[in-house]
Amino acid sequence: MKKRLLSGLVGLLAAQPALSLDLVETYEKALSYDSGIAAARASYEAQQAASDVSQSYLLPQIGVYGEGNLVDLDGSTADYSYRELSYGIQLSQPLFRADIWFRHDTSQFQTESARAEYNLAQQQLILDVATAYFDVLRAQDTVTTAGATESAIQRQYEQAQERFDVGLIAITEVYEARASYDDSKSQRIAAENQLNIAREQLARLTGEYAEELENLRQNFPLSRPEPMNPAAWEATALEQNWSIQSALHLLDASESVLKEAKAGHYPTLDLSASYGDTNIANGTSSQFDGTQGTVGLTLNVPLYAGGGIQAGVRQQRSQVTVAEQTLNTVRRDVRVNTRSLYLTINNNIETASALERTIISRRSALDATRAGYDVGTRNIVEVLDAERAYYVALRDYANVRYDYVNNTLQLKQAAGTLSPGDLIELNNWLSATAPGIEALASDQETLEDPAR
Repeated sequence: MKKRLLSGLVGLLAAQPALSLDLVETYEKALSYDSGIAAARASYEAQQAASDVSQSYLLPQIGVYGEGNLVDLDGSTADYSYRELSYGIQLSQPLFRADIWFRHDTSQFQTESARAEYNLAQQQLILDVATAYFDVLRAQDTVTTAGATESAIQRQYEQAQERFDVGLIAITEVYEARASYDDSKSQRIAAENQLNIAREQLARLTGEYAEELENLRQNFPLSRPEPMNPAAWEATALEQNWSIQSALHLLDASESVLKEAKAGHYPTLDLSASYGDTNIANGTSSQFDGTQGTVGLTLNVPLYAGGGIQAGVRQQRSQVTVAEQTLNTVRRDVRVNTRSLYLTINNNIETASALERTIISRRSALDATRAGYDVGTRNIVEVLDAERAYYVALRDYANVRYDYVNNTLQLKQAAGTLSPGDLIELNNWLSATAPGIEALASDQETLEDPAR
C-alpha cells in the first residue's frame, strides 16, 4: 500500500544512531528550503480544496433572505398602491444533477493525480539532493586527481630540466614535459571551477554552502539490484511508478469530464423550500401579516442548446484520446528507463571491478616506466603518459562508484519505491574520515607491495 513519503521520515531518523548524518541533514535542509517541493505541496492542497468545493454543490444550500417592495398601480378606474415586506430562510437541494456528480468525480481523480505528483516531487527531491551531494564529492575527487597529476608532471618537468642542464637529454623532452605540465595545470583549474559549480548546485537545494561532506567508505559494497530480474523491476514500476499513477488518474478525470459533457442532455431536478414572515400593507392598514412556507420541485429538460452539447462531447472524446496516448507514452518511457537502469547498474559493478584491476596495472606500469626512464630505456613522454593513465584510472573508479549510487536511486524512483529510508541506509556508508580518492591510491600502493 502506497504511503506518503514524508510521513515516515521522523520515525526513520529516530531509529538511526546519530552518526554519519550529513546526507540526511542535507535532505532535511532541502525539505524546508526547496521551492519545488513547497510548490508541489501547495498544489496538492489546492486540489484537495477544489475537490471539497465540487462536493459542496451536491449538498444542501441554506440561506436567509429579505425582500421589500413598494407597488404603485395606476389604472383608468382606480389608483392602488401597497408595500410588501418578507424575510425568512430558504433551502435548495439538487435531487438529480448528473453533471455535478461527474464534475465531483473529476475533481477527485484530479486530486489523486496531484497526490501522485506530490509523491513524485518528494522522490525527485531525494534524487536531486543525492545527485548534487555526490556531484560535489565527484568534483572533489576530480580536483584531487588533477592536483596529483599536476604535481607528478611538475616533478617530471623539473627532473627533465635538470637532466637537460647536465646534457643527458635533448631540449625536446623538456618542451614535452613543460607542455604536459601546462596542460595538467589548466585541467586542475577547470576541475576547481567545476567543484565550485557543484557546490552552487547543492546550495540551490539547501540554501547553505557546505564546507565538508562525508565521503563513501572504501568498503562500500556495489551490490546487484534485488530482485536480480529486470522483468520484476519493470512490473513493480508499471504498478507503482508515480508518473504512471498521475497519468492514469488524469485519464480517469478526462473520462469523467466526457461523462459530464454527455450529461448536458440529461434532465435536472431540484428541490426548493422556504419559510418566513410576509407583511402586505395598503397605507396604514395591513392586508396580510403572517407566515408563509413553500416547497417545490423544479424540473428542467434540455431540448436544444445550439449544438454546443454535441460539440463539447466531441471535444472531450479527443481529450480522452490525448490522455490515453499520454499514459501509453509514460508507461513505455518508464519501462525502457527501468530496464536501462537495471542494466546500467550491473555494468557499473562490472566496470568498477575491472577498474580496480586497472589501477593496480597502471600503478605497476607507472613504476616500471619511471624505472626505465632512470636507466634510459624510456623517454619522458612515456613517463608522462603513464602518470596520466594512472590518475585517470583512479578518477574513473571513483566516478563509477558515484554513478552506481545515482543509478541505484534512479532505479528505485522508477519503481516507485524510493524513500528517505534509502538515504539513511546510504548515509550509514559515509564517513567523515574517508578521504576519498586519496585513500584509494594509498590502498592500491599497499596491494602492489604488501610489505608497505
